[in-house]
Formats: sequence, structure tokens, C-alpha cells
Amino acid sequence: MKRTISSIALALGLAVATIPALASEGEGLAPAGTNIRDQASLQRGAKLFFNYCVGCHSLKYVRYSRLASDLGLSEEEVMTNLNFTGAKFGEPVISHMPADDAKTWFGKDPPDLSLEARAKGVDFIFNYLNSFYLDPTRPVGWNNTVFPNASMPNPLWELQGLQTAVHGEAAPGQEAVVEKLQISTPGRMSPEEFRGATRDITAFLEYAAEPAALERQSIGVWVILFLAGLTFLLYLLKHEYWKDVHDSH
Repeated sequence: MKRTISSIALALGLAVATIPALASEGEGLAPAGTNIRDQASLQRGAKLFFNYCVGCHSLKYVRYSRLASDLGLSEEEVMTNLNFTGAKFGEPVISHMPADDAKTWFGKDPPDLSLEARAKGVDFIFNYLNSFYLDPTRPVGWNNTVFPNASMPNPLWELQGLQTAVHGEAAPGQEAVVEKLQISTPGRMSPEEFRGATRDITAFLEYAAEPAALERQSIGVWVILFLAGLTFLLYLLKHEYWKDVHDSH
């Protein structure tokens, strides 16, 4: 009994200790507000990802066939609208950018994004996609306030427009701090529409990081109902058993 109590106390202590770390994970970032149960959002996010991101980034742990099943799309819709590399329906999503060209253009291979949402969180991805700005001092001409000195340009600049930074006064010997970002040349979307688009992309990457989450959440409801029913039956069994015991006395 003492060991059991000690184990429970240790578990509770570890849980409490991790709360500050979890709370600070998305500190200073606007909430993404994603919902992977929204199939329409996932479909829009997939369309944007495959039109603007898959040229450089792969999803090597996600297969086209799985996308069709989870996103409510037919094989024809996936192969026509999402597959631009000639891959087979059962193959994973692999970028067609040659590795040598990627190193020449960006200095390194663009990372696979299969687990990006689990590694950095959806708030990071959402804010990152909204925080590119023109920076002529950078090799690719772009920078990012969430991930400074990022080695990639803004893949969504046509939709967002050209964003520039407004710097505050710099202290002696220090670089000027970016105070805010502003759209200098409008894109094809309004700021509200663009945030919706980046939210959809973020939701799609959240799904890609754990496709089983869709099924797991739906099964979880039935598991809880089963446990509730089992608990009720065990209560009735206990009541009937002890009734016989008391009657015998």
C-alpha cells in the first residue's frame, strides 16, 4: 500500500511539474484555432499544401491512399488534384525536388513535414506562416519573426502579399527590433482570408502528424461508454453478491 501511494504521489508530482513547461510551449504565439474534425478545413489545407509546399517538402509518413480515406476524397480526386509527382496511389507523399538543387538554393534539404506539428506545435506553424517579411539582407530575400534567419522564402506570398517590417529604435551596438509587420503590397487574399488559409494548412499538418487521431477520438467515445456500462453492471453484481452475504447472516 505504501508503495502504491508513493507511486501515485510521484506521478502527480511529475504531472504538476510539467504544467509550466506545457504552458510556455506556445508563449507569445497567437492560438492556431485548428480543428482536425473539420474535414472541409483539412481538404482546403491539403489543397494549399500540395499547391504551395510539396514542391520542397515531403510527407514521407503519409500515403495518398490514406489521405483519400481520411479526408473523404476519391482516388481520382487525390490523383488529379493532389498528386503532381506521378507517384502511385499507395505510395507516400515525396517531394520531387532534387536534393542537390535544394542544397544549392537553400543551403540544405528542406525538412520533411510529417511530424512538424508534433515537434513544434500547431501555434508555431500558424504564426510562422503568417510572419514572413521582405529582408534584402537575407540570401533568399525573406526573413521571419517567429523563426529568425529562416532559409526559405515565403511560399504563400502571392496569397498574402508582400509584408515588410517596421523596426523600432536600436540601442547602441544592437540590431533594431521588429516592432510589427505590415502589408506593403496586397496579395490575392485579405488578411482575414489569409489567416484562414494558414489555419487550414496548419490543421492539415496537424492531421498528417497523427492520422490515427481521427479514428482514435471517435473510438474513445465508445470506449468511455463501454466502461460506463461495465461499471454499472459490476455495481449491480456487487450489490447482488453482498445481498446474499447479508441474507445468510
